Amino acid sequence: MARHDDSVGNGGYGTTLSSAVRAGVDTALAEVDAELASRYPGEPSTRQPVHTVYVPADALAETNVTALVRDWGRQATALLDQHAPNAATLAAIVGRPADQLATEVYDRVRAKLDREPVEDLRIDFEDGYGPRPDAEEDGAAVQAARLVAAAVAEGTAPPYIGIRMKCMEAAVRTRGIRTLDLFLTELLSAGSGGLPSGLVLTLPKVTYTQQVSAMVRLAEDFERAAGLPDGRIGFEIQIETTQAILGADGRATVARMIDAAEGRATGLHYGTFDYSASCGVGAAYQSMEHPVADHAKAVMQVAAAGTGVRLSDGSTNVIPTGDAAQVRGAWHLHHRLVRRSLERAYYQGWDMHPGHLPTRYAAVYSFYREGLDQAAARLSAYVSRSGGDVMDEPATAKALSSYLLRGLDCGAVDTAEVEKATGLDRRQLNALAGR
Repeated sequence: MARHDDSVGNGGYGTTLSSAVRAGVDTALAEVDAELASRYPGEPSTRQPVHTVYVPADALAETNVTALVRDWGRQATALLDQHAPNAATLAAIVGRPADQLATEVYDRVRAKLDREPVEDLRIDFEDGYGPRPDAEEDGAAVQAARLVAAAVAEGTAPPYIGIRMKCMEAAVRTRGIRTLDLFLTELLSAGSGGLPSGLVLTLPKVTYTQQVSAMVRLAEDFERAAGLPDGRIGFEIQIETTQAILGADGRATVARMIDAAEGRATGLHYGTFDYSASCGVGAAYQSMEHPVADHAKAVMQVAAAGTGVRLSDGSTNVIPTGDAAQVRGAWHLHHRLVRRSLERAYYQGWDMHPGHLPTRYAAVYSFYREGLDQAAARLSAYVSRSGGDVMDEPATAKALSSYLLRGLDCGAVDTAEVEKATGLDRRQLNALAGR
């Protein structure tokens, strides 16, 4: 047997495989290496909002972004004052223990409603807005852009903000494209230094990959004409039709949509009611936890894994209004659904009413605070190689650090808490999480 003197980097040991064959393997896999790096870059280092709030464009007709967001916070706080004025009451409503954790969560929820009640605001020109005369929608699109630009300039805009246009179906395509163009043109004109960093655009009711490709062409043309960097404009794909999950050819269409977006897809948002209806689910049974919803989201999750495209669950249409029993029942349901989504790794969802904010943040904050000590201990043991009750692997360390980073991003936990518990700063957590 021929042996090769390959002592460099090999501790002086001989090997059998020739350098030529190893070089040949590298050459043969170079294209695969490049595709893996391109298609699966991993988790983005940016914050993911815990929710998206949709408001129809005409909701801004007599107000502005800052006032609207503050009003949502005030309405949510007023509901808390009326129906859950202390931690024990809220804990009882949502079915959690009335302990120190409940108090910590409650205090943080109230502070959040005052400081930043909405993390992601979508001004809706689709279902929530409906068909309008062209002149009216033109004016609303321009006004929305001006109000967004003003809030960004004042530093009072939510971290993420944008519009949901009408879809690419023939009946509304021209209208949707014009609204997008008007909004972006005015936003660029009214702002300073380009488009806002937190700009988010939502493309709804996507059925075919060609519709995603069309959105890419629109973004490319706008960037070219406006002198923006290539790839500056990204967009979310809203999954609301069965064809977006399983195509006529038997393939998972949503995976092909991510590919068709050419790196511009930022998220996949599940549309609870349109998707359920397209499957024939009766109105009384349409829910984020219906089996058809779980199947669709599982396919979305697998398709998006590793691509940097983030997932969002949908919403419940049960609103906490009316008498005390109705509010408490809606809160209990919403809290349970949000918690269910978090446990299934859907870290974002939709909130349709100010009354959903208390239970959104209560569910999110308790999810991260109750697991802080255990996650920190496991991660610390992993880093120090000291063992512990669980022998964790690099993939689990990645999940643990991602969990802590998400808790930090949404305000569930504080930097000092995490550093004290883990001995790691944010830079180290980012490295472990692969961000």
